[in-house]
Amino acid sequence: MKSFDVVVIGGGPGGYIAAIRAAQLGLTTACIDEWKGAGGKPALGGTCTNVGCIPSKALLQSSENFEHVGHGFAEHGVKVKGLELDLAQMLKRKDKVVKSNNDGIVYLFKKNKIDFFHGRGGFGASPNEIRVGEEVLNAKNVIVATGSSPRALPGVEFDEKLILSNTGALAIPEVPRRLGVIGAGVIGLEMGSVWRRLGSEVTLLEALPTFLGAADEQIAKEAAKLFAKQGLKIELGVNITKVERKKTVSVQYGDKTAEFDRLIVSIGRVPNTEGLNAAGVGLALDERGFIAVDDECRTNLPGVWAIGDVVRGPMLAHKAEEEGVVVAERIAGQKPHLDFNTIPWVIYTNPEIAWVGKTEQQLKSEGVQYRAGVFPFSANARARALGDTAGMAKVLAHAKTDEILGVHIMGPYAAELIAEAVLAMEFRASSEDVGMICHAHPSLAEALKDAALGVDKRSLNI
Repeated sequence: MKSFDVVVIGGGPGGYIAAIRAAQLGLTTACIDEWKGAGGKPALGGTCTNVGCIPSKALLQSSENFEHVGHGFAEHGVKVKGLELDLAQMLKRKDKVVKSNNDGIVYLFKKNKIDFFHGRGGFGASPNEIRVGEEVLNAKNVIVATGSSPRALPGVEFDEKLILSNTGALAIPEVPRRLGVIGAGVIGLEMGSVWRRLGSEVTLLEALPTFLGAADEQIAKEAAKLFAKQGLKIELGVNITKVERKKTVSVQYGDKTAEFDRLIVSIGRVPNTEGLNAAGVGLALDERGFIAVDDECRTNLPGVWAIGDVVRGPMLAHKAEEEGVVVAERIAGQKPHLDFNTIPWVIYTNPEIAWVGKTEQQLKSEGVQYRAGVFPFSANARARALGDTAGMAKVLAHAKTDEILGVHIMGPYAAELIAEAVLAMEFRASSEDVGMICHAHPSLAEALKDAALGVDKRSLNI
């Protein structure tokens, strides 16, 4: 029986980062993961790398390039004739990007001397005994990072041919003429955007009565207008009563019936606890099936921790990564800090949408007095030069202390711009602090500076 200071079950963003940090701290570390790639070979990186964050961003970039050539280049004086879509090559490139990330993690494991075991890991006779295939490992500490799986509609299982999860949505072999998407959240909007750009008629069916309820209301309303203008058909407050699978997929909702050539179902995800033998060792789950943890990611079992999608909190790869780091450091006796309020959210549509902290509607409901500064990208010189002026930057600050409480950005490279806002909030900066910092000109980041200045009605460029 091999013994380790730390055994990590799961090789996704939370798991592999936890393993790397533990190894950096001098702890003997093993990681177990069951993902398989081409030829059944290990494919480290979990859902994010294999069928989530990474391949979706590859397709989003490729499809955006296709759309720019077809509809945006002429304005720049670039004329293109004979535009053709080579979907097979686009998918091949996506797979290459995925493999590059898989290989990168393998390299990092070797560099940090992490033992890797390919297969499904679970508890044995005790919380310190971990089984993977025929192998039995002894662990002083266990980090469960088994992630999540797509939630299916009741009675409508995924076949990844007609009814698709995020996995099938990334590998459709031909552009469907009519694509249905159930769920207008992050995955639904991103996948809908990819296939709309490539030629599909896309309809998103959302059960909630409001669009992007988690985002700032002002941003969400503007986003809905922009997506509709692009050609995404979004229906809200939808109650689906029947899904019928034939040569196509028929979806009934209300008094309507829609026919689709493919149907993507993106209605959330469920935690992966099957095969862990949680009941056998007494590992506590909460009422929703997540592993129950305290504020420091400790479970009810001594020496057993859990992170990422399998525990409470937002199902975000970077949230899992940060939890992985802090748990490894806590095991090593350090006292790291993780603030859930400064974890950024991003939707990689065009325009991108990113935010951190409180929304305006949250502040109102909590009775917090605040001031808001808003700056449109249409008034930003760099955005004009790019020809990408949709959206805005918005800063919310406390009315008395001026501390930044939330930042919301919809526009070009919002995923990159939000990092400045996260840093500012981590250091409890005021809107005046950000407004006083010199930003390069011309740059998109100036929009954030002007929004910060706008809190005090001091924006310089509107």
